[in-house]
Amino acid sequence: MTQETLNEELTDLVPLVRRTILTLLAVVLAIVLAVAGIRYVQAADPYIQEVLERQGDQQRGQAIFQMNCAVCHGIEATGEVGPDLRGVSDHRSKVSLIKQVISGDTPPMPQFQPSPQDMADLLKYLESL
Repeated sequence: MTQETLNEELTDLVPLVRRTILTLLAVVLAIVLAVAGIRYVQAADPYIQEVLERQGDQQRGQAIFQMNCAVCHGIEATGEVGPDLRGVSDHRSKVSLIKQVISGDTPPMPQFQPSPQDMADLLKYLESL
């Protein structure tokens, strides 16, 4: 292989290497922004931050669930009018669950903002499902 051929092959590789590096940087940036976004949401909302700082009590959470949520989600959280909530914490973050409960953005679920301790208890119960 001549020096000229080697230079041509290296020149052909430059755009590929550049694209690969830019793609990797874009992926890393997307991950950093996603993580920063979650932290920003948590820090930006004092209610969410207070809930996340508290230790939940599963038994109290179950009682709160049965009083406020069981009519639609079923006494065992298996779903009625509302969806089955078993395993919900496996695919939804705590922040996402808090927002779901307090927002009222998905009718017929009403807007509901329990005290921070009650919300922490409810999260603990949902994690146990």
